[in-house]
Amino acid sequence: MKQEITRTGNSAPAREFSVRLSPTRRGARLARRLAVAQLCSWELPYETAEHIVAELAANAAFHGRVPGRDFRLALTLLDADTLRIEVTDTRDDRLPPASVPECPASEAESGRGLLLVEALADRWGVTTGPPPHKTVWAELTLAVANFSKMRCTGTAEVREVVPGRRAPERR
Repeated sequence: MKQEITRTGNSAPAREFSVRLSPTRRGARLARRLAVAQLCSWELPYETAEHIVAELAANAAFHGRVPGRDFRLALTLLDADTLRIEVTDTRDDRLPPASVPECPASEAESGRGLLLVEALADRWGVTTGPPPHKTVWAELTLAVANFSKMRCTGTAEVREVVPGRRAPERR
């Protein structure tokens, strides 16, 4: 896991967080939970970002999966209230559609992820490179003024997972 605060052209520090995760359902779920934990530690609202991270990470785990290669989640606070979410995988040959896909049939079990990202993010897109990587990104304006730090208490619990050992059950 990598976290840093760097100075940009203006004097305000840019907050950054990135982590590499396995391209599995567990990795996608952990991406969502780590994003919530990080945004709470920055004392920022997380609800909308949580949904976007969940969709982008699930897509990386399902569509961008290459055995033995991780995907990367990155969060960058561009200014006081603009968050950039990036999910990078190693399948540049499988790009999302250039425009928002049409709604899938009502009985379809998948196909709504990018529609959700389109609805929740202010902007989103895809960048490729260096080969074989692609990054799907989304930017959103956070409702910082309406956020209460109390909402983070107990929400962003991330339990330690020991390889080869089943995670403890929630109570």
